[in-house]
Amino acid sequence: MAEDLLPLMGHNIGGDDESESDSNEEDIAAETEESVEEDENYNNAKKQKKKKKDDDKKRMVNFDKSLPTAHSYLGTDLEDVRGRTIHDDDSCVTIPLLALPGVVLVPGQTIPLHLFQHHMVAMIKNVAEKDKTFGVITFRYQSEHTPTLSNLGTTAEIFSIKDETDDISGISTVRVKAKGRQRFEVIDTHREVTGILAGKVRILPECLLTDSLSGARPRSLCKFCCNPADQDSVVKTAVDRQGNVLASVSMVNNLQVNKFSCANFTWWPPWVYKMYDTKNLSEKILRELQSWNEALRVSVFPQDPTELSYWVAQNLPLDDSMRLHLLGLNSAVQRLRCELSIIQKCTVLCCKDCGTQITHKNEVFSMSMEGPLGAYVNPGGHVHETLTVYKIQNLGLIGRPSTEHSWFPGYAWTIVECKHCSSHMGWRFTASNKSLNPQKFWGLCRASLIPGIQNTDDTEEEWMPVM
Repeated sequence: MAEDLLPLMGHNIGGDDESESDSNEEDIAAETEESVEEDENYNNAKKQKKKKKDDDKKRMVNFDKSLPTAHSYLGTDLEDVRGRTIHDDDSCVTIPLLALPGVVLVPGQTIPLHLFQHHMVAMIKNVAEKDKTFGVITFRYQSEHTPTLSNLGTTAEIFSIKDETDDISGISTVRVKAKGRQRFEVIDTHREVTGILAGKVRILPECLLTDSLSGARPRSLCKFCCNPADQDSVVKTAVDRQGNVLASVSMVNNLQVNKFSCANFTWWPPWVYKMYDTKNLSEKILRELQSWNEALRVSVFPQDPTELSYWVAQNLPLDDSMRLHLLGLNSAVQRLRCELSIIQKCTVLCCKDCGTQITHKNEVFSMSMEGPLGAYVNPGGHVHETLTVYKIQNLGLIGRPSTEHSWFPGYAWTIVECKHCSSHMGWRFTASNKSLNPQKFWGLCRASLIPGIQNTDDTEEEWMPVM
């Protein structure tokens, strides 16, 4: 009787107490594990968020981007030169040529020069007094002592110059800032008595392609055309007999008229004409460049397709042969198509000599108003086209930091080379003022880089150059 009343009084009997306590302990342990896992996930998410915030903070650029474009390291006493000389398309002219290794000048690109050779100084002075235009071509050494000149180049127009003569030594120097203008093809070259290289060149025309669908588009439909990107989307829904939704697909409203709609009246579908539309190509290139780095804003890109094609050719880290190929194309459509293909393929940037991966495309950013890649000249007169990136790998430092003749005022430079082949790759720039951002970045020579794509066929990671 007393045993029957024990459960009513809240007491357990026999082994039930042990089994219930065991199950309670298991529940508590499971809850503890779940809470610990949730805490770990929360902490990991918090750490990742903090890391991303710190990385974004480090990648903020408060540097005055107009300073590199001014090339203040050349001095502030350069005199402005006015006047332009534009040659007719397909005309043949004879102009003095300046051959620079590892430099392929593109129309619209600024190039600084610091010349010491007597005949080159005399040539630049003579050009500045006349039409202010000379030609820039690149060359490479096929053998140890035999340079090979390129058959393509770009005219350069002088807009700032300063010549000086040392009173003691009598040596003349000239500092120049020039801008690329017109592409040309070299017909013949000769060396004058003064030692100046002169060339007979043909000015390459810039072919402007007309709208290929203009003849198939009725004028009455032009006022109804809209931008294909602004077309309204229509949701198509499939339901069963009971009204339950089986599938829902968003489709573009084909009833709206755009400039490619009249392609249905021709032998070719609309997507063929889109492949050669300058506006469509420009939009694709801008999206691809922004996928590299969100810091590359659309506002800095030229709106004109021809100017955009040259801007992309100038700022892509291509080797000389690829850039010369773009320079030889006479149409903005052809250049944009070729550049889009390269941008889509490029994943990393590698050492040109040994193929070692140096940096990723997402690390590219702009420290200059003209873009991530610019031409700069060192005190020895050698011109380097330099690409700015946030992070690198497989590079080693040579020497100590120096602020003398820095291309980026407020930053000290240190020479860097490839750890595998010891090739000169560029410089590391470190801020001498803690208020500057980024505190550290890298300037890589375009002549030492080649774009590469990841080869996923093998188990090990390999990087192949983009051809």
